[in-house]
Amino acid sequence: MKEVYITRVSKFLPNKPVSNDEMEEKLGLINGKHSKGRRIVLRNNQIKTRYYAIDENGEVTHNNAQLTTEAINRLCDDDFKTTDIEVLSCGTSSPDHILPSHASMVHGFLKNGNLEVNSPTGACCSGMNALKYGYFSVKCGQSNNAVVSGSERSSTWMRSDLFEDEVKHLESLEENPIIAFNKDFLRWMLSDGAGACLLEAEPKGEQPLRIDWIEGFSYAFELDACMYSGGEKQEDGFLKPWREYASDQWSKKTLFAVQQDVKLLGANILEKGVDSLKRTFAKHNISADDIDYYLPHISSYYFKEGLYDAMKEAGIKIPWEKWFMNLQTVGNVGAASIYLMLEELVASGQLQTGQKILLSVPESSRFSYSIALLTVC
Repeated sequence: MKEVYITRVSKFLPNKPVSNDEMEEKLGLINGKHSKGRRIVLRNNQIKTRYYAIDENGEVTHNNAQLTTEAINRLCDDDFKTTDIEVLSCGTSSPDHILPSHASMVHGFLKNGNLEVNSPTGACCSGMNALKYGYFSVKCGQSNNAVVSGSERSSTWMRSDLFEDEVKHLESLEENPIIAFNKDFLRWMLSDGAGACLLEAEPKGEQPLRIDWIEGFSYAFELDACMYSGGEKQEDGFLKPWREYASDQWSKKTLFAVQQDVKLLGANILEKGVDSLKRTFAKHNISADDIDYYLPHISSYYFKEGLYDAMKEAGIKIPWEKWFMNLQTVGNVGAASIYLMLEELVASGQLQTGQKILLSVPESSRFSYSIALLTVC
């Protein structure tokens, strides 16, 4: 088995940063009314700016595959061209189409010759699963390199016109129609962008990062769906798929909007996250003292103190000075978030040879977690 190194990291954030006060202008008002939940959600998540693939005139500037292609192009130069890519592994929770796959659509934009493609599905962990596929391909000698990515075009789900038919339907049933909080909540949480890494079997570049291991956990066997799209959650927790509804119900119920069961989220996201971390530390016989930088993908600063306290109680406390986050400035970009954090850390010039970087990504869709350890070379 070969060693695998991240030799290049890139990002692409579309257009100008969008402030909290500009969000509703970009996404639109539902039923002509300002959201009652917006300020509450923003106060808790503490995000100050984020990015949307929407221009000043409200027009779409990039789809998801185009965002990813932009990030991948930023990995390349005269020494490594897009035509040198052997494996393309692209994770996202917001693909542009049901079919073809996301990675296939990215490959279509790259137009860089024949290669292997892989498209992990899921939510935030899909970006880490894309990394793991590329890691395994290079590690076992199947390929000499792999380009992996995480990306989101979440604003597709959040624009007000998606909810127009549901509002009209609600108006026929009640005097004061309002979109449920489990749908409105995520309008103020998610944003657009993409990140990418080049993986190679040799430690090339100024400061390559060796991938020591990548672990994954799922708690779907004991917990119901928490964040979902393309279905409706029943009272017994069963997630009824969109295919089992008449087509005229798809828009009336906004079945393709992304939704969050906030009660289920709050009750489990930290507990299972700490459990997965504790299992990982035990498996690899490491402790918090071995970590120099901790990059936790969290959706909101609301969870930051709780995560710290839960880790402390479990005996795996990582001191605040080791935490590295950029949620406030780039927003929650789902599968891309861990790539955006890593790119910013590498670009900061802070890293020193021998340091250990712990990547930790939760996925609330049905509670999955992905954890990786990198060593600065």
